Amino acid sequence: MANLMYVANVSLDGFVEDERGGIGWTEPSDEVFSFFTELVRPVGTYLYGRRMYETMRVWETNPALAAQSRAYSDFATVWRGADKVVFSTELASVATSRTRIERRFDVRGVRRIKESARRDLTVGGAALAGEAFDAALVDEIHLVIYPIVLGTGKPAFRNRGRTRLDLVEERSFDGGATYLRYRVLH
Repeated sequence: MANLMYVANVSLDGFVEDERGGIGWTEPSDEVFSFFTELVRPVGTYLYGRRMYETMRVWETNPALAAQSRAYSDFATVWRGADKVVFSTELASVATSRTRIERRFDVRGVRRIKESARRDLTVGGAALAGEAFDAALVDEIHLVIYPIVLGTGKPAFRNRGRTRLDLVEERSFDGGATYLRYRVLH
């Protein structure tokens, strides 16, 4: 069975977006960007909420972005090479290949994807991740914590219950960002 990983950029006080929905404070250094690419290289499927998909689809729909650097090109290739499942009641169609829409988050359906997958999966978007946490589907949490306190915004964790974790990896980057990897204790 594949692992389901929650991967997120977060502020020191636990937000993934500021109060206006902005994520500009998460602009990664080249070192962090390359690290993220290696982190998701083995991923076979991304599970996204609509907003996270709309943020990420530029890696296929905007070729000028990938042309900016070798690192961007590498990430775009990795991203395009994975399947994407977008959970949305609003999205009428998708603009990227290897992408399908599901109208609702179906716990049994996601469990079947995990059981049949040969490669790990990620869940992106705090609300969708919260649903996956509530269903005890998340196996690992990968956070890059940026040295900023936002005070308010969208919290990284929206699950309703307590989740026990085991720290399995940590790393510091130039500029003050820190990576933490936790195993979820079920």
